[in-house]
Amino acid sequence: MKPVSFCISVLLLFAACKKEPTVPEDPPVPNVVWEQTNGPYGVFVNALAVSGTNIFAGTGGGVFLSTNNGLSWNAVNSGLTNLNVECLVVSGSNLFVVEPNGVFLTTDNGTSWVSLNNGLPPPSYWGGFNCLANSGTNLFLGYNTAFGIGGSGGLAGSVFLSTDSGMSWTEASTITYESRWVINVLVTSGTNLFAGTDFGVFLSTNNGSSWSAVNSGLTNLNVEVLVVSGTNLFAGTDSGGVFLSTNNGTSWTEVNSGLTNTAVVSFCPSGSNLFAGMAGSGVFLSTNNGMNWTKVGLDTLVVQALAVSGMNLFAGTNQGVFKGTMQ
Repeated sequence: MKPVSFCISVLLLFAACKKEPTVPEDPPVPNVVWEQTNGPYGVFVNALAVSGTNIFAGTGGGVFLSTNNGLSWNAVNSGLTNLNVECLVVSGSNLFVVEPNGVFLTTDNGTSWVSLNNGLPPPSYWGGFNCLANSGTNLFLGYNTAFGIGGSGGLAGSVFLSTDSGMSWTEASTITYESRWVINVLVTSGTNLFAGTDFGVFLSTNNGSSWSAVNSGLTNLNVEVLVVSGTNLFAGTDSGGVFLSTNNGTSWTEVNSGLTNTAVVSFCPSGSNLFAGMAGSGVFLSTNNGMNWTKVGLDTLVVQALAVSGMNLFAGTNQGVFKGTMQ
């Protein structure tokens, strides 16, 4: 028999050598130093898009282009029929604009725009287009229209599909009065198409032909914005903050720790960072998939759009475009 003292020494040595598993630390929160860019002035900025070194701002007064990180902006609206720009989407060398009357395309950085409205309903006082998502050569376009006499029946949304980069369109889902929902945003993730609406999140796996509600755990159904970041899907709501789904909307978890405002109107993922723009309280940042949020500036502004270019974060607000340098 081995001496007891020897056995105890071996156990103590094993315990001293055994390492506890390390918990990975969250990435550090970068400091963001903000400055207002030289325009666009006097307009609400609804959308931002980055294409190479070009930064585009979609506003209530048309599209503006900066080629020097916001030092100057120039209007680039030749060919647009309505200057109330709702959405900007970059796809390769193409830039698409959504305005209430339809979709427009530029291949020369906004020098000229061409209409892509073949198959779309004509302009109407009671209806308009507001959002666009792309997946390869497929484009998905959100459209809301009013029901009833004088719009008394409320608004309802439908989705139009183009399989040829916008050259032609067909209505993928038909509006019905009984199952109406207003589309606020469309995003794609692989073959999945998600719609954020005033009645929650809907999922289509067949290019918009049919939809299923995916709202389990989503305690606020007024979804203003959606974004895909890796395998995660984030939903921003009008008063319930941020929700995270890791299973394509099958279930949702509220992730609001650190938020002082729960009216979310924009998202921008950048590597392990996720920025969120708020209605009246600036920009928040999470470095751990929404588990914690830190305010990074623009305290009182409505931040309707966000975009990253290099080490710069651009914010489209109710007072123009601001540039944040991440340090």
